[in-house]
Amino acid sequence: MVRLLNVYTISIFASIGGLLFGFEISSISGVIDTPQYKEYYGNPLGATQGGITSAMPAGSILGALSAGLIGDWLSRKVAIQAGAVLWCIGAAVQSASNSIGMLVAGRLLSGVCIGITSSLVPIYQSEISPRKVRGRIVSFQQFAITWGILIQYSIQYGCSFIQSEASFRLPWAIQAVPAVFLFIGLFWFPYSPRWLASKDRWDETLKVLAFLRTPDNDINDQLVLAEYREIEDQLRSERETNSSALGELVSRKMRRRVLLALAMQIGNQLTGANFLDYYILYVYNSVDIADSKMAAFIQYTIKVVMTIPAILWSDKWGRRPILIVGALFMAACFFVAGGLYSLYGEPNPVPDEPFAWVIDGYVHVSRSVQACLYLAIASFNLSWAPVAWIYSSEIVPLRIRATTVSLALTCRWTINFAVGFAIPPFFRATKWGIFIMFGLFNAASATVVYLAAPETKQRTLEEIDEIFEHGKPLWKSILALQETNGLEARY
Repeated sequence: MVRLLNVYTISIFASIGGLLFGFEISSISGVIDTPQYKEYYGNPLGATQGGITSAMPAGSILGALSAGLIGDWLSRKVAIQAGAVLWCIGAAVQSASNSIGMLVAGRLLSGVCIGITSSLVPIYQSEISPRKVRGRIVSFQQFAITWGILIQYSIQYGCSFIQSEASFRLPWAIQAVPAVFLFIGLFWFPYSPRWLASKDRWDETLKVLAFLRTPDNDINDQLVLAEYREIEDQLRSERETNSSALGELVSRKMRRRVLLALAMQIGNQLTGANFLDYYILYVYNSVDIADSKMAAFIQYTIKVVMTIPAILWSDKWGRRPILIVGALFMAACFFVAGGLYSLYGEPNPVPDEPFAWVIDGYVHVSRSVQACLYLAIASFNLSWAPVAWIYSSEIVPLRIRATTVSLALTCRWTINFAVGFAIPPFFRATKWGIFIMFGLFNAASATVVYLAAPETKQRTLEEIDEIFEHGKPLWKSILALQETNGLEARY
């Protein structure tokens, strides 16, 4: 009989933090084209709409900056609960907003929550997971994000038929519901065993490991004791270095890992997925898609479906091939879409629309652009969407894990803020050039992974130290671990 509370159910529930992230993404993408939103807020365009959209990642920068300290101080679990409280406050402010300033303030507050939860949920998941399924477990975060986007967009699509302000206020208020469940439910869940060890709560560490690894909470299980000793040895080794967390971040030993964690999150944000998440209605309207809202709904459904293979097989396929192939495929999709815009597009004769370049009268070309963007978003959710979370949270040791992931997520949200703010005016100014830009970014990301990112699948968080310290070129270092002794049979 399968126990109700196990690694999978705990991780899935913690992924409600990702659901909130998805809610906030589509809370704007689903309303920017509705007449009620345009009329109430004065038809915001360009930098004004960019400011509204980017308020959430601006708040996320603050949340991510503080997540490392809060997560190490209060624990991963309690810090996530604090983020849930902030989310409820932000949702209330947004739904009651009577001006653009108040709407921006609400999104800032919600963003602080997203910064905290997006940093700490994958850390919590990776620290409770057995190594052989760690990729699958952390992928639940991205799966939840895609579900959040789809659910919120579906709510907004239904509410768009309401001929009043409730068409956008009701979906923003509903956002608070999952946060309430997250806050309450976490009281019954365990602390991270590695966080407990960092606080020298060793008896609790052993009990939590036994709870997570054995059906009968057997603290004398040999594999539980082996993992306990591995954590103990790793923590002792880290403490013997006798250096500050900040000093370790910039030390020669850790510099590569920290920079790689940052590169994963920056690359994730430069794939163009945020462009398609936030402003997809602009794109579909510019290519004369008849029912742009339904086309966007199909896109968000694709995001959910294509995350499933990553959950099932990321620990078999490996991190490197998924990232490289995904980035190259996205690059090709954006290049083709940009080429079609260039060849068949023309200036938009309507001056007060959010796009200055249109494809009109070429139905097959419009459908081809739509297909390219569907393929790009499918590739993103199969590759960079889940694996960036996995990789950033697993390649650094416990002592600086929360701080490193916090720093990586700060970079992520800084890029997200810049992209969200700049895209509306940039889309108008560059016409089709924005697609070429994201294609080049994806090609560059594939190159970085090939040259700098070693394979880490099915290794304990402690064994990953050996990968980075082996001394061979990083893209070859996984070969040196083929004979590594481990408890493969159980984990």
